[in-house]
Amino acid sequence: MPRGRKPAGARPLTAAERQARYRQRQADNRTVARPRPRRSAQRLSQAQQWRAAVATLIALQAKYATWLDALPEPLRDGATGEALQAIADLDLDELASIEPPLGFGRD
Repeated sequence: MPRGRKPAGARPLTAAERQARYRQRQADNRTVARPRPRRSAQRLSQAQQWRAAVATLIALQAKYATWLDALPEPLRDGATGEALQAIADLDLDELASIEPPLGFGRD
């Protein structure tokens, strides 16, 4: 006797009944809207990604400098103050001046 599921009803389904049930499940699944992975409307080139990353770093550095200025004097000698000072001292102008090469006609 073959192993398998036990019939859900009083008798096993015929091949035609199984096929009809399968087609109904497929139709039900098609009506349900499945979320698709989100893609950006426009893919950024590597040069654009570089410029965006540098702009983000510059904006973050400005925020950290503001935080350092607002930090109470006793905390400036601690780990937080030293880390903020190190970030504020970074020269990001050199990064901003770099223009990445174009890539094989894809940019």
